[in-house]
Amino acid sequence: MRELNRRLLAAARRGDAHEVRAALHAGASVEARDEELRSPLLLAALGSHVETARVLVAAGADPDAQDRRHDSPWLVTGVTGNVEMMRVLLPAGPDLTLRNRFGGISLIPASERGHVAYVRAVLRETTLDVDHVNDLGWTALLEAVILGDGGRPHQEVVELLLAAGADPDLADTDGVPPLRHAERRGFTAIAALLQAARATTGAPSPAR
Repeated sequence: MRELNRRLLAAARRGDAHEVRAALHAGASVEARDEELRSPLLLAALGSHVETARVLVAAGADPDAQDRRHDSPWLVTGVTGNVEMMRVLLPAGPDLTLRNRFGGISLIPASERGHVAYVRAVLRETTLDVDHVNDLGWTALLEAVILGDGGRPHQEVVELLLAAGADPDLADTDGVPPLRHAERRGFTAIAALLQAARATTGAPSPAR
């Protein structure tokens, strides 16, 4: 069994769907783990090996299996921004509240990295909490502003988050709201989006 599991893990890591299927058929455990506690499905997700992931999901692989770093197949899709992988995992019923090592859900790293297509898809196709706050005290909206570069992808992410109901006034742990962060960083386009969103709620301008 141990050798079969190693065979399965190696095949998942390199994205060999045929070999993954063969290893499973020979008796390898779909929930085998490597030295970092990464499952075959997590390895497939990390490598964006969609067909391999599809085989593993069909075999009952757990989309929430976390490794030593608290990464899971589902959470990793927010890091890679792979929409196709996200859609392969959705039928497996991932826990949308599962947190990574920073206390965040998949939407947060996706917003930080400016994965526009992923943010659009995950907001449309799931019921995750758009205002989830991680252990740093940041929402997806705050991360898009604080850790983004202010370019078009991050502008689009901010637009999508606001359209999905993200609270434009939800501040960080220091009480600094997204608008003030955007203004401090010189992100005029993002600041304008946030000002417009705040205007629709009738919120007063934040103190400088």
